[in-house]
Amino acid sequence: MKLTDYTDYSLRVLIYVAVHPDEPVTIQHISDAFGISKNHLVKVVQHLGQTGYLQTTRGRSGGIRLGRPAIAINLGELVRATEPDFGLVECFREGNQCVITRACGLRGILRQALQAYLEVLDGYSLLDLVEQPSAINRLLSLRIPVTDSE
Repeated sequence: MKLTDYTDYSLRVLIYVAVHPDEPVTIQHISDAFGISKNHLVKVVQHLGQTGYLQTTRGRSGGIRLGRPAIAINLGELVRATEPDFGLVECFREGNQCVITRACGLRGILRQALQAYLEVLDGYSLLDLVEQPSAINRLLSLRIPVTDSE
């Protein structure tokens, strides 16, 4: 299974915000740190704000903060909220036209595998991803050129 870029970016946004708990972050900071289009991130941040993962404040002193503690952000829940489709193969989808569906065992096996995948994610929180915030910050800072204007 491959996660969409949208889910990948959602995870990265939350990680970045989680390792900067004492300061509001901007979409531009995240865009610069990860080399992701700001336009893509605007949509992700808006959705994460609407669903309570982030708290967003507009204005000059505004920014993004976690909407709940990192330990309360479950990875399985997040993936379910950001992935549009778990139809791994045709027989999972509406309008299935596969002629062997009734006799094939693949559907049950893949359903079990998907359930196991999500159960593993259910066992982790955002806090588990940011156990070494200083190491993450160090790696992110390697990507951002420091200028005199900051």
